Amino acid sequence: MDALIAADSPRLSGESQEHVELLLSSGVELPPILVHRQTMRVIDGMHRLKVAVLKGEREVQVNFFEGGDIEAFILAVQSNVRHGLPLSLADRSAAAERIVTSCPQLSNRSVAASTGLSPKTIAAIRRRTSGDHPQLNARVGRDGRIRPVDSTVGRQSAARVLDQNPEIPLRELAKAAGISLGTARDVRERLRAGRDPVPARNWRTLDRKKGGGDEVAPAAVEARPHGPASCSDWGMALHNLKKDPSLRFSDRGRMLLRMLDTKASDMEKLKELIASVPPHQVDMIAQLAMEFAKSWREFANELRSKVAESA
Repeated sequence: MDALIAADSPRLSGESQEHVELLLSSGVELPPILVHRQTMRVIDGMHRLKVAVLKGEREVQVNFFEGGDIEAFILAVQSNVRHGLPLSLADRSAAAERIVTSCPQLSNRSVAASTGLSPKTIAAIRRRTSGDHPQLNARVGRDGRIRPVDSTVGRQSAARVLDQNPEIPLRELAKAAGISLGTARDVRERLRAGRDPVPARNWRTLDRKKGGGDEVAPAAVEARPHGPASCSDWGMALHNLKKDPSLRFSDRGRMLLRMLDTKASDMEKLKELIASVPPHQVDMIAQLAMEFAKSWREFANELRSKVAESA
């Protein structure tokens, strides 16, 4: 036992003498302690070790752990959360802060499972401790798989895949877009309902990261790249819109489809028309084009506001 080193304990106040006395008086055979082989530091079992010392024992049963220092600390937290004398809320919060600082790649759910706190609490701790440090774009989940923190890009990619292949199986869609099966299902359901594949909360989070506060600025809404990016994309988008029964079988829906179809055709001709504009009318025609574009931007913003309210 002389070779053992005191634990890097998650207990802020150290071991409880009362708990040691309780174990000593119980008379039961205590399980082996857990020791970090590289350092011989106790990971779990300091109370049991003190009981053995008080009994005058010179040997104690040990299970060894192979791994790094932070992995050993996480294991110590897990062990003390699951059995023995429970860790206090302050102990678990301090442990969570140390873990997210040392291992920012771990997901909130993973840290929550280790510390017995909720994922929301871990997220708050992460925000409080991250400061000006850059945030990672992906984290390791409880299952060991790496997932993006923000699914916006993956959702947009899934929407494009569905535009080209509406009947693609969910597992293939998730793999193609680099998203989870649940996210792929959500994207498909949103598109079928005529909604933005990216939830409003994702856009709000993105805007906050860019310093936009809680409100979504119109300029930021207009700049979101989840619409068609080229004329060929517009053609595919319109093709899919025309197959939507909720648009095809209503007067206003058909009117909107005709307007969009006309605008898409116009966009393909615009570059050809530039050369035909007389120099003395350039300013007037450019101003008219800006006014038309402004009207469509206002229309787009109102549509997305409607989506944000229903998300």
